[in-house]
Amino acid sequence: MDRNDALEWMEIGAATTTLAWEAAGVVALRMAEAANGGPNAHKEAWRMCSEKAIALAELYAGLLTGSLGATPAAAARETVKHYRRKVASNRRRLNRR
Repeated sequence: MDRNDALEWMEIGAATTTLAWEAAGVVALRMAEAANGGPNAHKEAWRMCSEKAIALAELYAGLLTGSLGATPAAAARETVKHYRRKVASNRRRLNRR
């Protein structure tokens, strides 16, 4: 592995760490929603499960079609971008409530 490859993987690692922090914030928002109860709690619980299956299917389709990139690093970078978009969307939606 040359220096450029190492730097690329370090950037992917940093983006993955950022994703983890962002996802933890969304989990906190979702748990607050669940603690409040009511009809939104049930919808949010269902949404949590179904979104994960859909996101995985989208990534799998991308892997099969080659749209994630030609290298492992490109696939990792696209995967992190894919999930960061999903997490950001959930954060915006949950913060509006």
